[in-house]
Amino acid sequence: MPVNSEERKHWVFKKHTNSIKVLTEVALYLKANKAGISIHEKERMYEEFSKTDYYNPRESLRDKPLDAFNHRIAELNYYMFGYSDTLEGSKKFIFSPLGNLFLNHLDDRKSLAKIFATMLFSIQFPHPASKPSEEFSLYPFRLIFSLLLDPRLDGTLYNYEVYKFLIYQDEMTPDIYEDLVSKILESRKQSDIDKFAYLKSNEDEIVKSTYEWQYYVSSVLATVGVIHKNDGNSSIDLFHPQKPTSKSAPTKRIVNNGFFALTEVVKPLIIKLFEDYSLYDVPLDLGDSKRKSNDIVKEIYSFYPNALLVEIGETPDPLQMQLLELPKLIEEYSQNPENQTADKFEDVLEDAFNMFVNVEAQKLSGAGRTDIECLYLTIKEKFAVEAKSTANKLSGINAGRLRRHRNLIGAKYTIVVTPRYVPSVKYDIAGQEIVIIKANTLSEYLYNNIATNNRNIDYGEIQEIVVNNLGKDISADVSELTLTKFG
Repeated sequence: MPVNSEERKHWVFKKHTNSIKVLTEVALYLKANKAGISIHEKERMYEEFSKTDYYNPRESLRDKPLDAFNHRIAELNYYMFGYSDTLEGSKKFIFSPLGNLFLNHLDDRKSLAKIFATMLFSIQFPHPASKPSEEFSLYPFRLIFSLLLDPRLDGTLYNYEVYKFLIYQDEMTPDIYEDLVSKILESRKQSDIDKFAYLKSNEDEIVKSTYEWQYYVSSVLATVGVIHKNDGNSSIDLFHPQKPTSKSAPTKRIVNNGFFALTEVVKPLIIKLFEDYSLYDVPLDLGDSKRKSNDIVKEIYSFYPNALLVEIGETPDPLQMQLLELPKLIEEYSQNPENQTADKFEDVLEDAFNMFVNVEAQKLSGAGRTDIECLYLTIKEKFAVEAKSTANKLSGINAGRLRRHRNLIGAKYTIVVTPRYVPSVKYDIAGQEIVIIKANTLSEYLYNNIATNNRNIDYGEIQEIVVNNLGKDISADVSELTLTKFG
């Protein structure tokens, strides 16, 4: 954000790489190494990348300068490849459905352009990976795309218009949009000399933004195939403000009169996206007091529009699109808001366990019975599922009651699914034929399988975790399984 209180608030773009190839290589490394982003794992990443052409660290007094990797991971967050989170005590990079889709199409340049355009379309301000964006409420790249599709602007935007107008937009309504178009059209009557004079007169405030957009963001968008760039035919030198104690020459940036337009590859897709989503959609509130922060972040990164899948030839069938809602419902109903979704939670868990190709699940009714009876077909073995929905933390588990439930149906063990619990619950199940799994962990595992169109989800990998961890919480193990399979 502004370096002094006199500067106007403005968009801040990421500015640490202009190479989509570098971002892709970092993403592939994370995916191949279980997405670990602890200090130790970043040090190992540093050692590996130092041997390649993708990272040439500058000399440093530090043994292993990791700033560059922190920046790369932050940019993967920014461009919606995924998000950083702590899972059961381990720092991980969680790939989004779009991030996984991008890495699955590295040999198809047209599909990559469309997927990346969709990532940009989903970026909201406030953005979880950009603190300066917290003062805004709009979709910045939707605004850019909308202007590039506006016939009044002839399909082009000038870099100057980004610096002069766009970066100061803090919200968007139809009236604000029309006013913005009018200002852009009026500015096009000015000569380049007049525009350069404006930039020079606001040099200290605007030079950083010109650098971010011209050298970094627009370069990434051009190399991945979202826009065509034209660097124009004239330029001006702008200089960064110096600190009073600085003895070095001021840093110069060359700012041109270039412009850009959407490629024909992505334009039809963006038009279709605007049929389903609006420039004026209200972004999610990162500070929503009624929701956990990581639940909000998950929703932001879960953007996975059907229009994109159609464009790249991966049209999901209606069943898949319906199933994609299932993991979200698991999380929603497990919270049991206003004590009204306990029964729905049982229903959705029945559907969830029936997604496994080798499990038959049936919801049971009546007091003194388990919630869901499951038969693992591969070895003809039964297990029970207990749905513990709760608005607060689960405070206790009656192991004796669950044992009676198992005995009634001949089940070998019980899986308790709950959104959260107090630590003492672990003592309730210690030494018992019971495991706990958090609802969001189960939903994340299922979501990744569905999003990658895996029709043959084998319960065997969950069964192995369960039988080796009876009397414990298996959430960390299932999370590790998810990361290992999907990144």
